[in-house]
Amino acid sequence: MSKFKISYLSLFILLSTAVFGQQDRWQQRAEYKMDVKMDVETHRFTGTQKLVYYNNSPDTLIQVYYHLFFNAFQPNSMMDTRSRTISDPDSRVKDRIYKLSKDEIGYQKVTSLTQNGKATQFQVEGTILEVRLAKPIMPKSKTTFEMEFNGQVPIQIRRSGRDNKEDISYSMSQWYPKMSEYDFQGWHANPYIGREFHGVWGDFDVKITIDSKYVVGGSGYLQNADKIGHGYQKEGIKVSHKTPELTWHFKAPNVHDFMWAADPDYIHKKVQVPNGPEVHFFYDKNTANIEAWEKVPEFVVKAFQYLNVNFGKYPYKQFSVVQGGDGGMEYAMSTLVTGDRSLNSLLGVTVHEMIHSWYQGVLASNESLFPWMDEGFTTFASAATMHNIKESPADENPHGGSYRGYYYQAKSGQEEPLRTHADHYKTNRSHGINSYSKGSVLVNQLGYVIGEENLMIGMRRYFNTWKFKHPNSNDFMRIMEKVSGIELDWYFEHFVNTTNTIDYGIKSIRKNEEGTIVVLERKNTMMMPIDLEIEYEDGSKEIYYIPLRMMRGLKPAEDMETMRHTQSAWPWTNPTYELQLSKSIKDIKRVESDTTQRLADIDPSNNIMERSNDLKFK
Repeated sequence: MSKFKISYLSLFILLSTAVFGQQDRWQQRAEYKMDVKMDVETHRFTGTQKLVYYNNSPDTLIQVYYHLFFNAFQPNSMMDTRSRTISDPDSRVKDRIYKLSKDEIGYQKVTSLTQNGKATQFQVEGTILEVRLAKPIMPKSKTTFEMEFNGQVPIQIRRSGRDNKEDISYSMSQWYPKMSEYDFQGWHANPYIGREFHGVWGDFDVKITIDSKYVVGGSGYLQNADKIGHGYQKEGIKVSHKTPELTWHFKAPNVHDFMWAADPDYIHKKVQVPNGPEVHFFYDKNTANIEAWEKVPEFVVKAFQYLNVNFGKYPYKQFSVVQGGDGGMEYAMSTLVTGDRSLNSLLGVTVHEMIHSWYQGVLASNESLFPWMDEGFTTFASAATMHNIKESPADENPHGGSYRGYYYQAKSGQEEPLRTHADHYKTNRSHGINSYSKGSVLVNQLGYVIGEENLMIGMRRYFNTWKFKHPNSNDFMRIMEKVSGIELDWYFEHFVNTTNTIDYGIKSIRKNEEGTIVVLERKNTMMMPIDLEIEYEDGSKEIYYIPLRMMRGLKPAEDMETMRHTQSAWPWTNPTYELQLSKSIKDIKRVESDTTQRLADIDPSNNIMERSNDLKFK
């Protein structure tokens, strides 16, 4: 090979590494400064926004896009039409948007927008503001946008809005013109139909002017606490409000969104997590179950402590639990939850939403493309956390509910692949079960494949490796492969990209000259390793571990009290597998696969064979 060819090949490899190895690792950045004023009589607000936008991509940008989420709350919007035409509409939405009057709708209007002092051309397309730039944004450069905008807060229907069912005045999420995300796949200017989000990392500096009777809580750190009062100021300092309005000044560093809520009847309390954040609670003094709000902080402290040890350390100094919204929804450094609940219900929704701070808030995968990487991982971690912080856990298997949800959908004939874009699911039910239940099953079942200890090491390593980087599903898979030494592409290809299901059964047990042969069969498409437990008449047990050949590795033994025998690997092309046992068939009492209940086998009826009641025991 000539020197020229060697040099050319080296250059190609270098460029390929630079482009393909890093193309999904750069992050755009946005620095927001906003000053808004809320009129509590008309529920309208005016604001200014200065946005310094950093184009850290290798691309030249000739246009940008902003989200105008409040525009979804208008008759005949895409969210309204979707809700009125989908077969199973969200009960909170249905046709409520269609019935809104002019003073009840939501809107966001941009009245001026400049780039580095020069006017831009822009137009509104539903919930997206399309902006033709005054000057292209070159790679590795920044530009400054300055905007004037106004809006009207809609009647609370989905997530954000005013006067929710518990009479909370303002749940201000998705309230400001928000820059869309641009990454290695290009722009993500998805119309808002009430599903998932994807945002740009940045710093928020927000001033909110509102009637002085209102208490404000949400994202970020309050900068003027001693001027505000309302429970923010230091102990022993009293603050009197002599003006009709107050300006609240918040800063939220390195987040991709900013939420705030306001109500004149909020009680504001806070508690410190040892070696963790200060947690603020905002709830209506007239709420029906105020006792639950008074008890929940001690459990939230335990939850943060458990999560920091087992899933990675929460990186901010504050978190806010705010009564508002329409159920439970996660935001930067905060959550909105409805509050008229029992203690168990309030604790459950609070823990779930705060765990989103790990997966939606800090890792922040593209939720539209990978909703299961947020909701599923959060559901898995929520179940584990609740099981460990409650004094009397109700379910021995904390993940049982996720499996039941997945089985229901898998057998319904309406399951869609996990890879389906969040907005494009045919039904709300399919989106919900996939994102929450099947996503959680994927994680818990992964512990069956690689071992529980490897799984938890991998979850922490995933968080610490990919925080603030918008990881994708391959990033998660590769972390788990590196931790376990097992190839996992087959697992994700089947469980994420298809609706293939798992069904392994014990076909027969028969004697031969060498002892006993147990014949296993794979009845459905998806392949899995098998843990087979043999119980003998004398009460002793053994585990026969049958890995898949394509795993190229073994999970470590998990049950240290039971002898494990590793068998030759099962080629996935073979529909059956014969396991030779040295023991006589007369010595065998029971044969059962997956006694830990982590394998998502949709027909468990063929997973066990007992001498006492099975004719196939020959």
